Amino acid sequence: MNGHTFFKIAGVCCLALAVLHVAIIFIGAPAYRYFGAGETMAQMAESGSLIPALATLCIAIVFVGFAAYAFSGAGKIRPLPLLKLGTYSIGVIFCLRGIAVFFQVRQIMQSPDSLPLKEPVFSLVSLLIGLMFIIGARYDPFKSRIN
Repeated sequence: MNGHTFFKIAGVCCLALAVLHVAIIFIGAPAYRYFGAGETMAQMAESGSLIPALATLCIAIVFVGFAAYAFSGAGKIRPLPLLKLGTYSIGVIFCLRGIAVFFQVRQIMQSPDSLPLKEPVFSLVSLLIGLMFIIGARYDPFKSRIN
């Protein structure tokens, strides 16, 4: 696999995350609770507040932006500004979120009922997406696209 393949996979994952966040808006309070947005966000959604929906929509837009950088790195769309810095930065953001998996697995091993299994799964997915961005930027065969 080359850098383009990693970027394409990362882009699809980011689009999937964006769609998931839009779905959370439509599902409402149960989705906010399940995905860890907190009880306050869930209660605000139940009471009809627009704040949870707007915050979640902003997150979805960020994921679409991340996908654009991934697809740009893959050569599927025009080169975006600061492509190399952007793709590495996005990779670091995902990896920082994802390294929690190591602490979560340790916590589960020490006390199996202390944390839902979904938490380390979410962290692992973040770590893998981050690594795909970083590997894509590092091993992209068309280096001129990400200067």
